[in-house]
Amino acid sequence: MFLTVAFIIVQVFLAIIALYQFVLSLFGFKRHKTRPKQKPQKSFAVLVAAHNEEKVVGALIENLKAMDYPKELYDIFVICDNCTDATADIVREHGVYACERTNDKQRGKGYAIEWMLKELWAMPRQYDAVVMFDADNLVNEDFLSLMNDDLCAGHKVIQGYLDTKNPSDSWITAAYAITYWYCNRLWQLSRMNLQMSNFLGGTGMCFDSKLLKEMGWGATSLVEDLEFSMRCVQRNVYPVLNYEAKVYDEKPVTFKASARQRLRWMQGHFNVARNYFFPLLWAGIKERNLTKIDSAVYSISVYNTLIGFLLTVFLWIDLALPADNVIVSIYSQFPVWLVAIVIACSVLPFPAAMIIEKVKSWKMYAHLLTLPLFLISWWPITFYAFFTQNNKVWSHTEHTRVVRIEEVRGK
Repeated sequence: MFLTVAFIIVQVFLAIIALYQFVLSLFGFKRHKTRPKQKPQKSFAVLVAAHNEEKVVGALIENLKAMDYPKELYDIFVICDNCTDATADIVREHGVYACERTNDKQRGKGYAIEWMLKELWAMPRQYDAVVMFDADNLVNEDFLSLMNDDLCAGHKVIQGYLDTKNPSDSWITAAYAITYWYCNRLWQLSRMNLQMSNFLGGTGMCFDSKLLKEMGWGATSLVEDLEFSMRCVQRNVYPVLNYEAKVYDEKPVTFKASARQRLRWMQGHFNVARNYFFPLLWAGIKERNLTKIDSAVYSISVYNTLIGFLLTVFLWIDLALPADNVIVSIYSQFPVWLVAIVIACSVLPFPAAMIIEKVKSWKMYAHLLTLPLFLISWWPITFYAFFTQNNKVWSHTEHTRVVRIEEVRGK
């Protein structure tokens, strides 16, 4: 009896969280507002995190040098972090700063950024803001202009629109693309429309230099973006989304490479949840601050995935055993029409996001059929991540070909 009640309580909790996110997503259907344009005023240090990126870093540098922003107002610094290939040589050949770092004990993007910021603050020239990209990215030419608009409007931390550079490479990259369109529209934009905090995505990020100096970077987990997002919310600094500022991120082509990347994300996510959930939740309740409560809830989404997986496994085992069932699915108590509505609310947001994002490729819509496989694969990955969450080893995603911005826009 006790187990039955416990399982019902857990299911009700997960259902409440799902309902909360669904209600939030409805605000993403509202059309976003374009920010007022400002004259170029802010100076930028553009940081590119790179580890053995000789195949792709040149294309990004060419892309960044061609941005439609006054050249005297930005400099490009490539963090050549523990590189053993020709990354630094290629960076220098393109006429930008190659900042070489060697540290076998503190590996990973978070440590590399922290090191680079200290180097940056010691330089003779100081910049109004810092922008961060990954070496495999591409960006639209107006990215810095849009960041300038937001900085002039008083925003301190800005996240660009994350898109996929190679959505057609495989069913895996297509799944990434679809989930990115969904998250941009129904997670990020909805929160922006509600004037809540957005969450940083690891690249395409812009920070006010004064704020960075005051806070310090301090985000050295495997998900430095999420960690810094939580630190900002704690200080009542809410990152905002610039929906026009597009960044194209290269995604792993194979399931194996994807699983390694997502394992790293989930390992880091468990670490962030452990450190920030209770402080943010308590502060949100104490201050009656919905944004902090929302951030706390988001921080434990990794546990929602884990619990959902375990609950599903236990339910199927319980159904397979000949003894009386211990686990009762709350959905089995609902009428069929209500269950159908719940399923529709879980499935339809993905094609809906693609439609309102004006995705035209029928092949992308066809990949909605394989998307469930990708989404379900998060379950065992998260389960394994729970038992390996103390792992701090950064897993590098290798790149095999060069894609330029003209090709991305031509798709």
